[in-house]
Amino acid sequence: MLQRTITAVIFGAAMLGGVFGGKYSFFILFAIVTAGCLWELTGLLFAGQNHLRLRRIAGTAWPLAPYLMIGGGALDILDGSFIFPGMILIILSAAAFLLLELFLNAEKPFTNVGYFLIGMFYISLPFTLLTFLSVPGGEFFGSGEYEPWRVFGLLLLVWTNDSLAYIVGSRIGKRKMFERVSPKKTWEGFIGGGLFAMLAAWGFSQYLDAYTTSQWLALAFVAVVFGTLGDLVESMMKRSLNIKDSGNLLPGHGGLLDRFDAFVFAIPFYWIALVL
Repeated sequence: MLQRTITAVIFGAAMLGGVFGGKYSFFILFAIVTAGCLWELTGLLFAGQNHLRLRRIAGTAWPLAPYLMIGGGALDILDGSFIFPGMILIILSAAAFLLLELFLNAEKPFTNVGYFLIGMFYISLPFTLLTFLSVPGGEFFGSGEYEPWRVFGLLLLVWTNDSLAYIVGSRIGKRKMFERVSPKKTWEGFIGGGLFAMLAAWGFSQYLDAYTTSQWLALAFVAVVFGTLGDLVESMMKRSLNIKDSGNLLPGHGGLLDRFDAFVFAIPFYWIALVL
């Protein structure tokens, strides 16, 4: 319990410092998170295969590059001209992975190419979208100054839903939500977490002008539905691989992917909700 608490305090301090320290610290923080999640994901998907380290390096560096180039352009950390080369890199790299598997002599080369693509769309794309969401008007590719509450508010909604769903479900939960994948999740917990997340969103809207009241409530709905689905998706992956945690970077809490599974799945739907 002590180790878990210490890890939570350090993790919380790093998140607060990174998000509220300015656009550079935010950009660096989520570059580390993106790379860490990709490293864990590739380690799980390519486990037992030949040239594992090479595959993990390739599967981490390739999806990280668009985050750095496109996300850096969105925050005006890099010149906006990097966005177009970043998009070209994404397209050309697909062919590069086919050639990589050709020379590594894998038993299932096209399956491995699919694993590389999962990292791009499951991890890199959402965190790249987050850089656009961090500036007012960013969901429409507008321009503006970095606003930390636009990011931390999204995190708070997911964390509120996740924490309260666990508390409510552990106390009164009886009806299993998706027992095949996650035996502890219940419909009572899902409803309880959702109600508290919507209430929190309304409370945030009274004091924080990062989003309008209607936007806060729409984002809370996304956090409840798609955050929960993201948690279930990662549970499905871990159950299929017969593992408990995605990694051990955070003692007592598992890996980075365990901490960000709900958030990373919700980000694209946050973006869609704000656009709509």
